[in-house]
Amino acid sequence: MNACSDMPGNMARKTGSHSEITGPRIRAAALHLFARHGYAAVSMRQIAAEVGVQAGALYLYTPDKQTLLFDLMRGHLEDLLQAWAAEPKGEGPLARLEAFARFHIRFHLDRPDAVFIAYMELRNLEPENFASIEALRKAYEDELETILRDGAASGLMRVPDTKLATLALIAMLTGVGTWYREGGRLSRDRVERIYWNMVRRAVGA
Repeated sequence: MNACSDMPGNMARKTGSHSEITGPRIRAAALHLFARHGYAAVSMRQIAAEVGVQAGALYLYTPDKQTLLFDLMRGHLEDLLQAWAAEPKGEGPLARLEAFARFHIRFHLDRPDAVFIAYMELRNLEPENFASIEALRKAYEDELETILRDGAASGLMRVPDTKLATLALIAMLTGVGTWYREGGRLSRDRVERIYWNMVRRAVGA
């Protein structure tokens, strides 16, 4: 969508001080609205209203709505990769696989809106932006596939097709966010342990 359709003829003056209108506030508002209503249904005017500014003020921080969506997805995936890089992984393929499974669940449960957008709004990315996001997604998938390959090579895992197994495991782990609720029957730690056992059995370990 062309941002100009939402932008008034003259750039509106900000209704508050510069310190009150920040990039993080705009991104937080966009994240909330995209997750609740879908990217296509949200206008720049709605995002501005959520932040509490005139629509023209948004263009001091982002050129258009597409860039906002791309920045949200890219930020989420870059944070994911950086957090995984810093995660203690233990020794050997099984320890690394358990670390990955538990990490993936924790990270994604803390960011339900970002996860929803990262998966459901891919279709709304322009081709160049889609390619960039897919590259980041593949970098994360490669982390798990490397673990599975090492596990298969060592004889600790039975994985006929590591690529298929990678995609299946990530889909299973990400799916926790669709049903898990804080304060429910299962604690996060219990969910992690159950899912780790399912992942372990899925790879024949």
